Amino acid sequence: MSNPFGTVPAEAVLEGRATDAYFERTRATLEHAGKNPHVVAEVTADQFPTGSFDVFTGVADVATLFEGRNVDVDALPDGQLFDGGPVLRVEGPYLEFAELETSLLGFLSQPSGFATAALEARLAAPDSLVLSFGARHVHPSITATVERAALLAGLDGFSHVAAGDILEREPGGTMPHALMFCFGEGNQDEAWTAFDEAVGEDVPRIALVDTFWDEKSESLLAAETLGEDLDGVRIDTTSSRRGDFRHIIREVRWELDARGREDVDIFCSGGLTPETIRPLRGVADGFGVGSHITGADSVDFSLDIVEIEGDPISKRGKLSGVKEVYRTPDGGHHVALADREGPDEGDALLEPLVRDGEVVREFDLESASERCLADADAVGFDSSE
Repeated sequence: MSNPFGTVPAEAVLEGRATDAYFERTRATLEHAGKNPHVVAEVTADQFPTGSFDVFTGVADVATLFEGRNVDVDALPDGQLFDGGPVLRVEGPYLEFAELETSLLGFLSQPSGFATAALEARLAAPDSLVLSFGARHVHPSITATVERAALLAGLDGFSHVAAGDILEREPGGTMPHALMFCFGEGNQDEAWTAFDEAVGEDVPRIALVDTFWDEKSESLLAAETLGEDLDGVRIDTTSSRRGDFRHIIREVRWELDARGREDVDIFCSGGLTPETIRPLRGVADGFGVGSHITGADSVDFSLDIVEIEGDPISKRGKLSGVKEVYRTPDGGHHVALADREGPDEGDALLEPLVRDGEVVREFDLESASERCLADADAVGFDSSE
C-alpha cells in the first residue's frame, strides 16, 4: 500500500486535486462558456487594520504551488506581521489557479496560526529557553510545519526527530515518564544513571523529577546521583497536582542552591501557556510548550477576486481594487489602493514571489525569524492579547 496513512499526496496538491469540488465545477462551467478572464485576487484575513497582529508564514509552500503556472504572485516576506489588508496577491488568467485556492489558503492559514502562538510563547519568556513540544498533538505529516513555525517565531528548538531531518536541526529532549516507570519507584537513581551511561555526551543531562515522589526530593536525589554531570531537572507535574506551581519551583531552586547546585537549571513543561509561563519566568530557566502552539486557531484567510479585466470588483463586505500594504516607522500597518500614494515614510510590504511561473524569491529560516522578532518589536506585539 503506497499511502498507508491516508494522507493526500503531494502530486494531488500540485495538480489541483486537493481542492473543494466547486472549483472543479467552476472550471467546467467557465470552459463550457468559453470564459477565462484575467483577474487579480488577494488573500486577506481582515480588510482594514485591526491592531491585533498575526505572523505570516507558509509562503515557501505557496511558491512551490504556483511554480510553472502562468501567473504573477506577490506576498509579504516570510515572518512579517500583519493586522489587515492583503498578505498575498495573484494575477493571471483565472483558470490558471482556480483549483489551487483551497491548498493556497491551507498553506498559509494553519502555519501562520502556529507561528503566532509560538511568538506569544516566545515573548512570554524572552530571556528563557523555550522549546516546541507539540508534535504529538498533530498529524505526523505536518510536524515539520509546526516546528518550522516555532523556529520562525524565535523558539530555541523542538523535539521531533523526523522534523529535524527535514529542517536540518537537531531535536531536543531527554527522558519521558515511561523510562522512569520501566525502572520503578525507588529506582529513580538507576534510571538517571543508565540514561547518563547510554546517551551521547552532547545530550544534556536533564533528569525528570516528578514521577513518584515530590519534586524537591527527586531533584535532590538526581543531584546526588549524577553529581556535576547533572545539567538540569525537568518538572512536568500534571496540572491536577501542581497547587502553587511557582512555589514548587522556588522550593526546588532553594534546596538545590542550599546544596551548592546553583548550576542546575529548572525546566518546566506540561500544558504551559503564555499566561502560565509569565509568573514562572523569573524562577525557571526554560519551558516546553506544546498544545498552545498546535491548538492555535488557523488564521482565517480568504481569497477574493478584486479586479477583473482591469476593472475593480468585489463581493459585499470586501474591498475592490488592487491594494498595497505599508509599514510606517511608528509600527503602523496601512492599507491603500496600489495606484494611489501610500502613507508618508511608509514601506510597501508586498514583494515579488512568482513571475510568469518562476519563483523569484529565496527562503531562509534564520532571516525570517529575525524579521519576525524585529517586526514584533516594531508593532508592539502583545503576547497577552
